[in-house]
Amino acid sequence: MLESPHMSRWRVFLRMHGRLIGILAGLSVLLTLCALCVSFIRPSTSFDTGERKLRLKDGNTTPGLVVETLRDEGVLDRTLLLEWALRSGIAGKRIRPGLYRIQAGMSQYDVFCMLARSRQEAVQYVIVKYRTAEDMAGHVGRLFACDSAEMAVFLHSPDSLERLGLDTDRVMTIVVPNTYELYWGSTAGTILRRLQRERARFWTKKQTARAAKLGLSPDEVYIMASIIEEETNLDADKPLIASVYLNRMRKGMTLSADPTIKFALREFELKRILFGHIARAGDSPYNTYRRVGLPPGPICTPSVATLDAVLRAKETDYLFFCARPDFSGHHAFAATEEGHFRNARRYRAFLDSLYAK
Repeated sequence: MLESPHMSRWRVFLRMHGRLIGILAGLSVLLTLCALCVSFIRPSTSFDTGERKLRLKDGNTTPGLVVETLRDEGVLDRTLLLEWALRSGIAGKRIRPGLYRIQAGMSQYDVFCMLARSRQEAVQYVIVKYRTAEDMAGHVGRLFACDSAEMAVFLHSPDSLERLGLDTDRVMTIVVPNTYELYWGSTAGTILRRLQRERARFWTKKQTARAAKLGLSPDEVYIMASIIEEETNLDADKPLIASVYLNRMRKGMTLSADPTIKFALREFELKRILFGHIARAGDSPYNTYRRVGLPPGPICTPSVATLDAVLRAKETDYLFFCARPDFSGHHAFAATEEGHFRNARRYRAFLDSLYAK
């Protein structure tokens, strides 16, 4: 078969310049790879200063959804190579949900490494004080992927709590106010288990023995401390108030603690507890004017200082206390009803004089 003149000339050209063509093709591939590498490692953020936070919930951590989130939130200008790297499987089997901090000037490679190695940003979970489980659920919902409704359901679910050795009345006794570091993607169960570990660290053998010496369990110390936390902010008065409650319990008297009425009514803004409030609280287990002993659960999350105040309660014969007739915040204590009535009259007269003005 005869070869056409064009084919003949092409063969001659290839024999003469084939090596050069191969070199040029190789250089072209190399230059393309270099360009891709440069694009992969050069700054790709769409902002020049500061940082953005990428929140990945469980269920939206596939490479496509991650890249889509980065694009939709205007975090990265270029994402093609990042998506390819994530889809390649180099990052492992899956990207972990969580909170990731993307700083200005980061490249696609930087973001890839952060996601592949799950370098998440820890959330500072600062617990100061909760009054109710709903307060805790709302706070958790503002900080974590676990929303407030999910947390509230968990805190009120006997089945969920039973697996943690808790119940709905005393679940809040695991909360020791402190600063905790947790990942944003933490579930309700994860958060409660972390709090349990902190509670276990607080309740050492020595602390538990101190509670037993008072005739109380750790939970009962916590419940008493929660009432005292609501009674006063003054640490100096707390061991004395603890002694009043302990003495009343030993004598079989009601605690008659005003803060428990506020909790029973969920009216925390009340300044003075009147007979009508006590009547409205009715047979609530938190009505300590009618029920003897401690309520079934805490009425807030007391500070460590208040827990310690109960554990070092003073030995006194006090059975009563009321606020002093001044603005000091301190309390007047009495061992008898007569002494208490005198203190109470002075305080009521002080309040009446204020309202009269």
